[in-house]
This record gives sequence, structure tokens and C-alpha cells, in this order.
Amino acid sequence: MSVVYVFIDSQNLNLSVKSVGWKLDFNKFRTYLEDKFNVDKAFLFLGYIEGNEKMYKSLQKAGYILIFKPTLKYRDGTIKGNCDAELVLHCMIEKDNFDKAIIVAGDGDYHCLIEYLIDEEKLFKVGIPNNKNYSALLRKFSQYFFYVDKLRGKLEYESKKEA
Repeated sequence: MSVVYVFIDSQNLNLSVKSVGWKLDFNKFRTYLEDKFNVDKAFLFLGYIEGNEKMYKSLQKAGYILIFKPTLKYRDGTIKGNCDAELVLHCMIEKDNFDKAIIVAGDGDYHCLIEYLIDEEKLFKVGIPNNKNYSALLRKFSQYFFYVDKLRGKLEYESKKEA
């Protein structure tokens, strides 16, 4: 039985799914990864924002290992916390602990990581958040793709309705 780790760029995933008109249920996504790909560990990379501690606890309870990046708040109010380097670094730190890896992001910055994992025979899948909007640099790896946006029926967040 292979040990499978998943490395998720949460901002890329979240914003890409929102761009196609729905909100991802991260609990359902973690269950999907476990059921479909037998994922042992799920690393979720995200910018740390004070006040979101309740959400972070919920993600940990769902089974994610959270890796935080400090964020910058710009004058216009936007918050930036790019996690690309952290994801690549943690994948390299963990590489001797897994047999196969899944990368979830549509960002071309992960091209070199995906190529490395293929060369090492450690790439299992690449989860593309939006099948219509991802980096052309990743197209050559399409045989590894699964598309998160096509899983809306299984993974969409449904707000709790009042009784």
C-alpha cells in the first residue's frame, strides 16, 4: 500500500473554484481525497490572518495539516500570502515519507516540482481547481490531472439552513 500525501495551495484552490460560481467544502474535499486516492496526509498551505482561528481549527479537525505563510496587508485592503515556496519546500522536506504525491493547484510556479516528482516516480495526481483557467506550463502533465471544478455535486459547500 502506497503512502500518499497531498499538498494543497488553498488560495489557488479556493479562488479558482469561486471563479466558476461555487464554494468548496473543505471537509468534503478531505473526505474525497481519502476515499478516492487513499491520502494519508493532507497539507494545506494558507496565509495566516488573525481572527480566522475558528476556521483553522475546523480545517485541522477535518484532517488537514496547516502550513501558514505570514500575510501582508496592502493599503487598498487586499491581503497577500503567496504559499508557493512553502508548498515546494514542504514537499521536499516530506519526500522520503511518501510514495506518491498529489499537488492541488493550477499555478505554473509548480511546474518544476511536478517535473521533479515525475522524474522521481513520486507524482500520483495534479488537482486542477478550474479546468478552463490554469497555467499552460502544466498542460504537458495532463495525464495526471483531475479537475476539482467538475466535482461540484460532491464538493460544494451548502450553508446550514435554519430549521
